[in-house]
Amino acid sequence: QVQLVESGGGLVQAGGSLRLSCAASGLTFGSYAMGWYRQAPGKEREFVARISWGISITTYANSVKGRFTISRDNAKNMVYLQMNSLKSEDTAVYYCAAQKFGRDEYEYWGQGIQVTVSS
Repeated sequence: QVQLVESGGGLVQAGGSLRLSCAASGLTFGSYAMGWYRQAPGKEREFVARISWGISITTYANSVKGRFTISRDNAKNMVYLQMNSLKSEDTAVYYCAAQKFGRDEYEYWGQGIQVTVSS
């Protein structure tokens, strides 16, 4: 059974930092690209960042580029999202997701974790 479990969310002041973690189990982690998505109240879920399998190519939404960094530790089956210079508009539920090599869609999703940035 595949599980993705996010941690590290919470309340932070604008300009502050948080690091989200996602622990993956039940899958061959190195064969999956990993992504972070977020959903703010009343809005559609949106892409935040992605890190590929293999050589760990990273991509970011324009809204977080230069402030957020995605990374992975294949030995620990972990993916991270370092979030710096947080803004109130970063407030959302953040989701970790796994995309198997060769698939177009993310196959597995975590339960989500709340990040609240106070201005």
